[in-house]
Parts: sequence; C-alpha cells; structure tokens
Amino acid sequence: MDFYLNQYQEVASRIAQNEAEGIPTLLFGVTFALLAMAETLPTQQWHNTIIMETGGMKGRGPEITRDELHSRLKQTFLGAEVHSEYGMTELLSQAYAKDGHRFVCPPWMQIFIQDPADPKQWLPNGKTGRLCVVDLANIDSCSFIATDDLAKRMDDGSFEVMGRIDFSDLRGCNQLVIE
Repeated sequence: MDFYLNQYQEVASRIAQNEAEGIPTLLFGVTFALLAMAETLPTQQWHNTIIMETGGMKGRGPEITRDELHSRLKQTFLGAEVHSEYGMTELLSQAYAKDGHRFVCPPWMQIFIQDPADPKQWLPNGKTGRLCVVDLANIDSCSFIATDDLAKRMDDGSFEVMGRIDFSDLRGCNQLVIE
C-alpha cells in the first residue's frame, strides 16, 4: 500500500507497472484529487484497476454530479472500473456503490432519511431528505450521525446521495492536508 499527494505521474507509473504484471489495483482518492489527476495525465489504459472515489470537492472547484465525475474518470482511465465509497471520519463503517449510485451498507450500519424541515419526522423510502446514519460498529463512541447530505433510501435498504443541503459547512478529513 502506498500514499501519494499530488504525485499523479508516480501513481500512473505504478498502476502501469501493475497492469503490465497483471496485478489488480485499487486506487482510493478524493474527488478533487482524482479530477486533477485526470486533467493532468494523458489517456491511460487501466483494465485491471478499480478507482474508488470517496466523494467531495470540499470547495476546491465547482461541484459536479457523480455521473459527470465517473464519465471524466472513465474518459482518461480507459477500462478502469469506477466505484464510490460513502463514509466519514466519525464512522467506522462505510457504504459502497459499485454502480456509482446506490450505496449498500454492511448489516450493522443503517440509513434513515429525516425531513430537513422537521427533525422529528422520518421520511418513507423513495423520499429525499437529510441522511442519518446509525453505525453499530462505533462501540463506546457516537453511533448516530445526522449528516448534511441529501439522500433517499430505496426499498432494498440501499441509498443514493443527491448532494449537500444548501449552505452546509464544508467537512472532511481531507481538509486537514496542507499542501
């Protein structure tokens, strides 16, 4: 496992080496860094690589839809699969979306949708509201978080994140990186 900060060519070289040797690669990255990498590098052929975007522009550029993000990444990194991860520093568990849209939680993590206008009101499946997470892996810590993300829960328990509630504070551990 390696960690890179703004070393896009080094990342691409490492993945190219893995591709040549038939070694599968999983590349985790925040949205703004993956976009910068895609804009910096020429087109790459990555057929044995999964890119896991972890979301968020955190004020480092214009917000784009997840579809647009995945499209841009797939245009530069030809053949790579692009998946999405939903999690936060305060939670021990994450949800993943192989299709980039519907996140699936582990059994100990549950999603509820709250009416943003009435915090005492839970919304039914299919309705958009504030995403609330119960993570039972958070033993001896906070196991419930009301986020500022807008989402809707599906009947199968998966959920889609629609964006942020307007005028929400920027949050995320990736804001701690000093360049």
